[in-house]
Amino acid sequence: MVPVPAAGYPRIVPDIVLASDEEWVRDEIRSVVSSVPDATLREVTSGAAVLPSVAQALPHLVVVDMQIGSMGGMAVCLDLRLEESGGRIGHVPVLMLLDRRADVFLARRAGAEGWIVKPLDPIRLRKAVRALLAGGTYHDESYKPEPVG
Repeated sequence: MVPVPAAGYPRIVPDIVLASDEEWVRDEIRSVVSSVPDATLREVTSGAAVLPSVAQALPHLVVVDMQIGSMGGMAVCLDLRLEESGGRIGHVPVLMLLDRRADVFLARRAGAEGWIVKPLDPIRLRKAVRALLAGGTYHDESYKPEPVG
């Protein structure tokens, strides 16, 4: 008998890499990933550790905090995209955890498939993880300014 996946999640056993040097951020992501059936979470606390972790075994998703002491989220995402364009790694979706709405420009520029503006909450995190694991995108609309005129 083939196991039936939980509603909204793909039929894969997701492998997720999380990069953050903040314990509270890792706690939030751990909580969301624990709801994904059979998912594995590989945690790194520096941006420089992401590429070696991805190169060792290509994950289904990388979640990266915008502010990491040694190498931030934008640099990590750009590094992954450069390695991918050079054929050294395969494509991996990136979810960036942004500190402010203005950082959306940087997430787009770096080629991230998804982003969430802090403060984090489980509902948006679950939606983002689910969308990216299913091959889609997630663009958080929180704090988006209203057009003038």
